[in-house]
Amino acid sequence: MIKMICALKKLPHLSLEEFQQYWKEKHGPLARKNLPKLNAKKYVQNHTLDTPFNEILRETRDAMEQYDGVVEIWWDSIEELEAASLTPEGIEASEELLNDEKQFIDLSRSSFWFCEEHVFIDG
Repeated sequence: MIKMICALKKLPHLSLEEFQQYWKEKHGPLARKNLPKLNAKKYVQNHTLDTPFNEILRETRDAMEQYDGVVEIWWDSIEELEAASLTPEGIEASEELLNDEKQFIDLSRSSFWFCEEHVFIDG
């Protein structure tokens, strides 16, 4: 099992609430429709909480500013993703998702990567 992780920054003109509402109500259903065409097995949105604990964490670790949310998308293998990405349906799905992402995500300030999960505590 592999994952793509996306640490997202909102477009500057959006409030955190507007960003998260669009992401959940507009992009979420679009992902539900399109990600199966890319052989994705699971899609999870992690919405950043508006809490003072975020600033405490940042300050005590001398960390950079927080992201506005994180996406996790699961596949059985890179090969499955690659094969689906080359089909006409996969290409169309990728284009539709990217075009919508440009409506609410500051792509230049966001980060995207593939990883393999190693669980140390479960439950």
